[in-house]
Formats: sequence, C-alpha cells, structure tokens
Amino acid sequence: MFRYWSLKKYGTKLQPTLEKRYGKQEFYSAHQIRATVYQKDFNPKFLPLGYLLFLEPCELDNVLAREFPEMNIEEYKQEIISYLANKSYEGHLQVLKQAS
Repeated sequence: MFRYWSLKKYGTKLQPTLEKRYGKQEFYSAHQIRATVYQKDFNPKFLPLGYLLFLEPCELDNVLAREFPEMNIEEYKQEIISYLANKSYEGHLQVLKQAS
C-alpha cells in the first residue's frame, strides 16, 4: 500500500513547501495542504497523511469524514507507523508516534 519514497517526501518536503507558499504556521488549512499536494507533485494517494501531519487536530475528523469517509484514520496511522518501523525510518513522520 505504501511507497517509502512517497512517505519520505511527505515527511521531509511537505512542511518546507507549505512554509514557502504560506509562511511558517503551526497548522495549515485543508485547502492549503490539498493545493500543495496537487500542485507540487506529491502523491495525492497520501493526502490523508498530509492532513495528519499539518491540519489542526480539531479539524481533522471533519475533513477526513468529508473527503475520505471510508477511511479509519487510526488504522491508517498505525499502518504508517508499522511500515516506517520496518524501514527503520528516522525523520519528521515520527510525530505520528507521539500523536498516538
């Protein structure tokens, strides 16, 4: 399901790209994240990951329910964490473990 390089790109390049486009912020809007993913050649298949990383937590459930109603976000997050553990990934995506 996951592709290591796509996940790594989200973990290393999405935040600097969002900062360059919209300024440094703690969180970004769903529109800003979605626009950056589609316009800057990120794999849109992993858009929920972008939301997990950079969307304000209080907005996350509403956005995911609207855009990805079939997705169980906790299962998705655990799959990513397990996948990255198998790959011995050390990087920005480690924040997913802290948010668990």
